[in-house]
Amino acid sequence: MIKQILNKLPRKPSSKSSHNDEGNNAMDSASINSSGVGVNNGGSKSNSAKSNNETSKKLGSIGGNQVVQVLNMNHASYEALPSFRVVSSSEKHGLFIKKLNMCCVVFDFSDPSKDSKEKDVKKQTLLELVDYVSSATSKFNEVTMQEMAKMVAANLFRALPNANHDNKLPDLYDQEDDEFSMDPSWPHLQVVYEFLLRFVASSETDAKLAKRYIDHAFVLKLLDLFDSEDQREREYLKTILHRVYGKFMVHRPFIRKAINNIFYLFIFETGKHNGIGELLEILGSIINGFALPLKEEHKQFLVHALIPLHKPRCLSTYHQQLLYCVGQFVEKDFRLADTVIRGLLKYWPVTNSSKEVMYLSELEEILEATQAAEFERCMVPLFRQIGYCLNSSHFQVAERALFLWNNEHIRNLVIQNRKVILPIIFAPLEKNTRGHWNQAVQSLTFNVRKMFSDADESLFQECLVKYQQDEAKEKESLAKRQLTWSRLDTIAAAKALSIESVVISSFASSVTISATTTAIS
Repeated sequence: MIKQILNKLPRKPSSKSSHNDEGNNAMDSASINSSGVGVNNGGSKSNSAKSNNETSKKLGSIGGNQVVQVLNMNHASYEALPSFRVVSSSEKHGLFIKKLNMCCVVFDFSDPSKDSKEKDVKKQTLLELVDYVSSATSKFNEVTMQEMAKMVAANLFRALPNANHDNKLPDLYDQEDDEFSMDPSWPHLQVVYEFLLRFVASSETDAKLAKRYIDHAFVLKLLDLFDSEDQREREYLKTILHRVYGKFMVHRPFIRKAINNIFYLFIFETGKHNGIGELLEILGSIINGFALPLKEEHKQFLVHALIPLHKPRCLSTYHQQLLYCVGQFVEKDFRLADTVIRGLLKYWPVTNSSKEVMYLSELEEILEATQAAEFERCMVPLFRQIGYCLNSSHFQVAERALFLWNNEHIRNLVIQNRKVILPIIFAPLEKNTRGHWNQAVQSLTFNVRKMFSDADESLFQECLVKYQQDEAKEKESLAKRQLTWSRLDTIAAAKALSIESVVISSFASSVTISATTTAIS
C-alpha cells in the first residue's frame, strides 16, 4: 500500500532522486506496510516474528486499517535518508512518509552494542520528524495521519516488563518498597512521545480527521502504557492524554470510562498499578472543568471510583492527587461533603497507622469546606471514629486527631454542636489525660478539654459527672465479674476434687476385685 501511495507522489527526475528511490524501496520492503503494530523493544531478534504475530492479534486495527506483522529487516539497507533541507518543497511530503516508514523498524535495546549504527540513524530520523511536525504550515492529510499513527503504534504499543511486582501478592505489594526499572529504549521512546505530543498539539492537525486514527483502540493502548515502571514515560503519557482529551471532544466520555475501568481493576482485583497518580492528575484537571450543577454520572464516579481508591494499602503513592480530586468535588458541591466523609469512615484503616494519619489530614481539608447542615448529618459517626483515634497508642494518630481543633472552621462547627459531640468524645479525652504514655498527646488533650470547659462549663460538668458515674458502674461491674469468676473457680475446684475422689475409689475397688479373683483361682 505504501508503494502505491509513493508512486502517486510527484517525483523530480534526477540521478539523485533515482538513487534515493532505490535505497528507499529496499527499506520499504523491510518495514511496515500497514498501521497499528507494537513490538517489545526488549525482545530478542530470533523471536521477533513470533512477538509480532502475538502483538498484531492484540492490537486489532487503528483507523480501520488491518494490522500486519513487521517483516525482518536487512540492516544493510537501513541508511539515513536525505535531510528535509536538501530537497524541494514538492518532495518533502514523500520524504516525510518514507522517514515515517523507516522509523517503524524496532530494534533490540537489551544489548547496547547491537545495531548501534542503525539505532543512531533512527534516532536522528525521529528528531527530524519532530522538527517537521513542529514547523508544519499546512494541514496534515489523511495519508499522513495514517502513517503517523502507524509509526507511533509500532514503537510505543508494546508489552510492559513488570518484573518487580508480577509475582507478588496484592497484599504484599508496595510501590514505595520497589525500585522501578528504567527502559533501555527510552532515548528512542522519548523522541516518539515528543513526536506524538507535537502532532496532537499542532494547529495543523484536524481533530475531525485525526479521530479516525487516534481512535478508541489507540486511546486504550495509551492508557495501558500508564502501568510503565519508568516515571519519565508516565509523565509524557499524562501530558499527551490531557491534550487528546482537550482536542478530541468526541473521545471525552470514553476516556473517563476507560480510566474508571483501570481504577476498578486496581481497587478490586490487582491492587497494583504504577500510573494511578498520573491518571488522577489528569482527572483533577478534568474535574476542575466540570460544569455546575454536577451531572449524576460525575457524582457516581466520586462514589464508585474515587472514594474506594482510599482502600489499597499503597494509598501513600497517590494520596495527594486523590485528595485534590475529592476536594474539587466538595468545592463544586458542598452537599457532597457528607458523602465523602461517610466514604472515608467506611474504608477507615484498622491496623495501618500511617494510613490513619493520611485519613485525618484529608478529613481536615474536607471539613474545612463543609457547611453546618452537612456536618450535622455525619458528626455522630465521625466523632465516634475520632474518639477511637484520640485513644490510639500510636502517638502520631492521636496527635493528628487533636490537631483538628487547631482549625478555626472545624473548631467553630464543633462548638456549635458541642451538646452532641462532647458526650461522644469526653471519655476518650479523660482517658488521655489520665493515662496516655505520650506527653505531647496529654498536653494537647488538656488544651481541647479546656476549650470545651470554657465554651460551656455546665455541659462539661454534666459530662464529667456522667463519666464518673459510668466509671463507678464499670468498676462495680468489673468487681461483680471477678466475684462471679471466683465462684466459678471454687465450684470447678470442688467438682474436680469430687471427681478425683470417685476415680480413686473406683480404682481401689477394681484393684480389690482383681486381687480376690486371683486368690480364688
